[in-house]
Amino acid sequence: MQAFTRHTGKVIPLDRANVDTDAIIPKQYLKSIKRSGFGPNLFDDWRYLDPGEPGVDNAGRRPNPEFVLNDPRYADGTVLLARKNFGCGSSREHAVWALDDYGIRAVIAPSFADIFFNNSFKSGLLPIVLEETAVDALFAAVAATPGYALTIDLQAQRVSTPDGQSYAFEVDPFRKHCLLEGLDDIGLTLQHADAIRAYEVRRRQEAPWLFGAP
Repeated sequence: MQAFTRHTGKVIPLDRANVDTDAIIPKQYLKSIKRSGFGPNLFDDWRYLDPGEPGVDNAGRRPNPEFVLNDPRYADGTVLLARKNFGCGSSREHAVWALDDYGIRAVIAPSFADIFFNNSFKSGLLPIVLEETAVDALFAAVAATPGYALTIDLQAQRVSTPDGQSYAFEVDPFRKHCLLEGLDDIGLTLQHADAIRAYEVRRRQEAPWLFGAP
């Protein structure tokens, strides 16, 4: 997965609490187990005025002009600012994949649903918990400043604003290490590839019948 070290990106303000995973990526788009291709249908029911169809291009659909992803002020945003309990609902990993495929590198909110929070780290998406007062201040700053961007430094565990203010955030040391190094579960396992191969060679010698040998 893509490593996360330091990122500066425009903020997308999604001023809604309790955004569930079906809103992030509706159930009809869950037929694929690939991690790519979900970005065009991120927040699909809010993003478009007419229904979509899995596997069909969105070019002919009508964007909802009231939804934040369709606002030119937030085009190419990579940091999503949200309210409490973001990612609640079902445990679908596709919700994280859709955010990642759209280009979102981090989500900032006062709280997250546990399963979504855990899934985020496994796909290279950084979920940042800040106090509600800090989130309120960021929403106000985004509304007042065109092109408002934040800098997120994972090593320092800080979110910095354009005017020099910064907010500290907590992150589990092991998860931090994995993000900094770009290691998902498979990547972590492959760090022990030599030991795994040595075990397989030894096991073939100790119990050849398990491998079809007489």
